Amino acid sequence: MTPSIAPASALPAGTLHVPVAIVGAGACGLVTALSLRNAGIDCVVLERDPQPSGSTALSSGLIPACGTRMQRALGIEDSVALFASDIAGKTHGTAAPHLVQAYTRAVGPAIDMLAERHGLDFHVQEGFLFPSHSVLRMHSVRKKTGAALVGYLERAAQAAGADIVTEATVRTLWVDDTQRVHGISFERPDGSVEHLACDALMLACNGFGGNAAMVRELLPEMRDAPFAGHTGNDGSAIAWGRALGARLADLGAYQGHGSWATPHGALVSWAMVMEGAIQINVHGERFHRETDGYSEAAVKVLAQPGGVAWYVMDDPLLALARSFPDFVAAEAAGALKTCADAAELARLIGGADPEVVARSVAGAPKRPLTAPFHVVKVTGALFHTQGGLDIDDHCRVLREDGRPFPNLLAAGGAARGVSGNAVWGYMSGNGLLSAVGGGAVAAATIVEMLPS
Repeated sequence: MTPSIAPASALPAGTLHVPVAIVGAGACGLVTALSLRNAGIDCVVLERDPQPSGSTALSSGLIPACGTRMQRALGIEDSVALFASDIAGKTHGTAAPHLVQAYTRAVGPAIDMLAERHGLDFHVQEGFLFPSHSVLRMHSVRKKTGAALVGYLERAAQAAGADIVTEATVRTLWVDDTQRVHGISFERPDGSVEHLACDALMLACNGFGGNAAMVRELLPEMRDAPFAGHTGNDGSAIAWGRALGARLADLGAYQGHGSWATPHGALVSWAMVMEGAIQINVHGERFHRETDGYSEAAVKVLAQPGGVAWYVMDDPLLALARSFPDFVAAEAAGALKTCADAAELARLIGGADPEVVARSVAGAPKRPLTAPFHVVKVTGALFHTQGGLDIDDHCRVLREDGRPFPNLLAAGGAARGVSGNAVWGYMSGNGLLSAVGGGAVAAATIVEMLPS
């Protein structure tokens, strides 16, 4: 079954009703649910997988936020104005300004709410700045993984009284002549279909990175890149939007990553690059300014001979790398190689000139790298898309003429984000900023929308 729209008049009589239905149990959907439950509003979260996961679970779980109590405890001075300025700088002013303001204002209070009211043990990632961030503002749970973040959010949502229905793939939206959504239908693993009526619908479901046809159409530069995101990113939100006549925006925006270990299929954190690691190609040459960002690095790596590069560290950087669970998993999979000197590194990457390799490691941006050298062969990958349904600053989905639909909202992967319209606009954490900030904004809109 493909995503579809059906007339609300045909919704079966006696269908179970809930005030709010939320499609997707990643960070966006679960933050929406928690915020609604804080306001005493019942909601059902529908998740296609056996347990909540999505793009959030595959991420590093780092949420950028400003003005949080965790920042204040560390004496970090941050503000909405500074955060918004960083986003504007990374996107060269192309990010939707109304969403930049809405999300940077909402995400800090959302982090504090999750910590203080629901017990999530957030801390600020210290030790290095992520690309384009002016101050330390990456927040994570102690385990520093997206899977751990989703797990904490799921347990908090359930404890708060939100209903989470798993193995429920939403297929159909039931819509009347005024384009008000009256309910949804979802498919079970055995092929059976169930219905749910609602007063408001929140799409927190997915992007389109896992839909090869949409990638070829909308992101041709990544049509041959490995997809490292969640398979549920099938473009359902865009399909519903097109059927409804919704406006789409920033479809050329996405998060790539230039350090996807190959052939192991594991993420190598960009943190070591920010502390001085380098990437070299088969000729032993550095080929880009690595600190510009890991997203645009995906395209640059894919443009190298064979579409690969080698991520090079020394002992101090390897120690930092081993503090990240993703890297530990990559190393356990056999991705890490160690070379005694530049000559051995030159042989490892395919017979490059040892003198070229020696100049590359000596010219690392922070300090010369010293032998032994620790190396991971990487390629560029597509992680998740950053464009989708156009929304206003209340996360209401917009028609082609700019008017909002009566009760349809979206955020996270389903909607446009704050990364402009190209790969180079993605700033570290923009995905979870849109998910957490967007979930909080959408919930506030729903609270105002529903009758008291």
